[in-house]
Amino acid sequence: MTIKKYGTKDIAHDFGELSFGNALESYRLGEEITQKEFARLWGITSQSLCDLEKGRRIPSPGRAAKIAKKIKEPVAFWVQLALQDTLRREHLNLAVSVA
Repeated sequence: MTIKKYGTKDIAHDFGELSFGNALESYRLGEEITQKEFARLWGITSQSLCDLEKGRRIPSPGRAAKIAKKIKEPVAFWVQLALQDTLRREHLNLAVSVA
């Protein structure tokens, strides 16, 4: 039996680059919370949440940190995703690492 290695490049090829928005949407769906409920918990509109999830808006590092704390997730990971999305939007092929 041959086992195919499935790495991050394969995931990106099949599903697109990991972004703040799709990670946030995946988190919300994993928690089985509607956009409306999730937005209400944050005190934002459903449209604002939709804009974040679809990548139409990228949060600042400070806002990304607040979101991470609110959902009790690692702050560095979420800030790194927001920064990476900003670089990608500016067509800068740089990798972000948060120590």
